[in-house]
Amino acid sequence: MFTDYTKIFIKSGDGGNGAATFRREKYVAAGGPDGGDGGNGGNIYFQVDKDKNTLIDFRYNKKFKAKNGENGSGNNCNGKFGEDLYIKVPIGTVVKDAETEKVLADLSKPNQIELILKGGRGGRGNSHFATATRQAPRFSEDGEKGEEKELILELKLLADVGLLGFPNVGKSTFLSKVTDARPKIANYHFTTIEPNLGVVRTKDGDGFVIADIPGIIEGASEGIGLGIQFLRHVERTRLLLHFLDVSGSEGRDPVEDYYTINKELKKYSEKLAKRKQIIVATKIDSMQDETNLKKVEELAKKEKLEFFKISSVTGEGVQELIDHVTKVLKTLPKEELVEIEDKKVYTLEEEKPQWEAHKDGNIFIVTGRAVDRLMGRINIEDNESMYYLQKSLKNMGVEDKLKELGVHEGDTVKISDWELEWYN
Repeated sequence: MFTDYTKIFIKSGDGGNGAATFRREKYVAAGGPDGGDGGNGGNIYFQVDKDKNTLIDFRYNKKFKAKNGENGSGNNCNGKFGEDLYIKVPIGTVVKDAETEKVLADLSKPNQIELILKGGRGGRGNSHFATATRQAPRFSEDGEKGEEKELILELKLLADVGLLGFPNVGKSTFLSKVTDARPKIANYHFTTIEPNLGVVRTKDGDGFVIADIPGIIEGASEGIGLGIQFLRHVERTRLLLHFLDVSGSEGRDPVEDYYTINKELKKYSEKLAKRKQIIVATKIDSMQDETNLKKVEELAKKEKLEFFKISSVTGEGVQELIDHVTKVLKTLPKEELVEIEDKKVYTLEEEKPQWEAHKDGNIFIVTGRAVDRLMGRINIEDNESMYYLQKSLKNMGVEDKLKELGVHEGDTVKISDWELEWYN
């Protein structure tokens, strides 16, 4: 089965908590804080695997989670970092944020590795909070939670040449003749229900990859028929061979077919519509007359496109076409055909303010990652810890913002999940 589109859920590892411990040894007075730091949570990477060619592995396995970091302990022992998770995908996979559909990574190079989600940072032990005036801090820092995202994975075939054309115009037969590919061939529409790849070996020992793109029909860019799922594979090709049946066996107008398919290409992508094309008249061995052949020749002249006529059954014109394609490909640069706009790696600070404050009725609410981290290392039953909280809120500018919102002594201030009484 060929699987080229799927959604998965990923979560990076949580950071371990820092320890709030004190050195306790015989004959050692006031040993002091010795809490170790928590380990960082595992990151999530995507890695190209040359042995994979579909996304079938994600058909049933859709949830991936990196390991959490371990908690710190006494004697300044730091927790172990969580193991990173490497998700292996075939070359040509594009990773998108399911919510925004922004491209996060274009995995189009061999052995490419991309960091997609960072793990949570480990919390600091109480030894970090010792000062000249606070020599025995009874609080430490909790580890940060990892991030989680729903992703879209799309596989876009990496081929040099794409075969365009309505169903049953001879693309699969051509592919079977010029490559070792063995596509399903029959005299009915949509025999090909998944893209087929084949490698052409040239006389000089070079080679190029051809993709037989399943039948594109009118409305494909809106998802009609096999639809847009196959247009995405055409994106990566450098050259398009547009197959037009001139035998008349289907009762179709090859000129009308040409414009219909190019209309769908343009709707899908302006850049794709401008990709170099060669018109190929097929099934010339089955022509009853040359009416359609002459119409296609006139079309090629009108559109200023190169023109070839072939019969994949008898082999007529096939080698000449392959030789020409080989020459043309040498003049076309290899480029990244998928444009990545605003490529991002999700970090823990991604698009989120450090903190924000607002008033809801009679309650003042402070939220944000910075205050979450701060409250994670506060012991509300310890006076030193509460003094540290007050000083930190002032340094962060939270106190000034609350006063701007009209806070007075005795008002309720909710910070993260804690409700506290405000005092000056």
